[in-house]
Amino acid sequence: MILDAGFLISIDRSERTARTFLTAATRSGTALHTTHPVVAQVWRTGSRQARLSAFLKTITIHPLDDGRPVGQLLAQTGTSDVIDAHLVITALRLGHDILTGDPDDLTTLTAVLGPASPTVHAWP
Repeated sequence: MILDAGFLISIDRSERTARTFLTAATRSGTALHTTHPVVAQVWRTGSRQARLSAFLKTITIHPLDDGRPVGQLLAQTGTSDVIDAHLVITALRLGHDILTGDPDDLTTLTAVLGPASPTVHAWP
């Protein structure tokens, strides 16, 4: 499962819904991922984000090293959010679903990918 910024914010705030999701993910053995650009969206002051810092050590974080396919996806969809497009490209490459607070934006991006498209799940 690829995590968008909304879930990371929920972790940082220690929201019950995030803790419940993490418990279920752990029980089912679901591997959790995000991207460095998503981390950049939510990271501000490490000394005040201890929960988020600890959580990020437990998941896989992918770099933005596939700029061309990201740009191509933006061109195909007529959109401009590099972070969302990178999240979709990463999910596509890994074959993972996406958990996001912005399902409409990500669905716009995934719609052009056809049957291999990642499934977008709304958070919370």
